[in-house]
Amino acid sequence: MNRIDMTFNKLRGENCKALIPYLTCGDPSLEFTEQLVLNLVQSGADIVELGVPYSDPVADGPTIQKASVRALSNGVTLEKIFSLAGRLREKVHVPLIMMTYYNPVYVKGIEEFVKRAASAGIDGLIVPDLPFEEAGLLKEIMDSYNMRLVLLAAPTTTPERMERIAGLSQGFIYCVSVTGVTGARQEVSERLDSFLDRIRAKTDLPLAVGFGISGPDTARQAAELADGVIIGSALIDIIEKNTEQGITEAKINSSKVLEEVSSFISNVKRAITIENVS
Repeated sequence: MNRIDMTFNKLRGENCKALIPYLTCGDPSLEFTEQLVLNLVQSGADIVELGVPYSDPVADGPTIQKASVRALSNGVTLEKIFSLAGRLREKVHVPLIMMTYYNPVYVKGIEEFVKRAASAGIDGLIVPDLPFEEAGLLKEIMDSYNMRLVLLAAPTTTPERMERIAGLSQGFIYCVSVTGVTGARQEVSERLDSFLDRIRAKTDLPLAVGFGISGPDTARQAAELADGVIIGSALIDIIEKNTEQGITEAKINSSKVLEEVSSFISNVKRAITIENVS
C-alpha cells in the first residue's frame, strides 16, 4: 500500500481525522522549509503538502501567490525541491504530497517528473490545473511507481464530472470548500455538508476539505463532515508576518515562526480530535 492509504486507514481505525498542512517550498528558503516540515510533523501533522512555487498560480489566493514570489526570488528550483523531499523522507515517516501546476510536469517530462518524485519519497501529486480528461497518462505512470494522483472537486462540479473524478482520484479527494481561490476564511460554507454528501454518494475514498480553513474553529467545522482538513494560507500568514524581504534576501524570525506554527498546528489537531467533533 501507499503511505497515504495506510495513513487514512490507520486514522479511520482510530476514528480520527487527518490534519494536512500545506507549505510553499522555499518560502523564504528551502532550509527553513525543511525545519518547518519537521516542526509540523512533531506538532501533529498526519500528511504534509509540499507546494512547488509557480509564477502563475491560478488556483491560489494572494497569500500563496506572495509565498511563491518569495520562494522564486530566492532561487528555488524543482530539482532543489526534489532534493529537499529526499532529505525529509529520511527524517519523517508521514506521507509527502507534492502540489504542483502542470507546466513543471510537462516541461520536465511526465515520466521523468514522476520517476524523480518517487525516488525522492513523494507519495502523491496534486495538480490543480490538470483537467481529469487529460489525467489518464499521468495516473498510469504514477501507478507504476505506487504513487497516488489526488484530484479536486468543487461545489460547482456537475454530478457527471463528480463521478468521473471519483473514479480516477486516488488516496483521497481534495474537496474545495468554496468556489474561488485559496485563502483563510472565518467559517466554512453552510453548504459543505450537502457538497460532501454528493461526493460520498460516488466514492468510498476519504474526503479532505481545503480552501478556507483558517484555524481551530473552521477546522473543527470541516472535520465534523470530512475525513481530513487541509490548511495552507493561515500557516503562510505566520511566515509572512515574521519575514522581512531585504534587497537581496528575506530575513525570517525562525524561532518565532516555529513557535507560533507549533502552537497553531497543535491547537488545530486538538480541535479535530474525535472528542471535539460531533
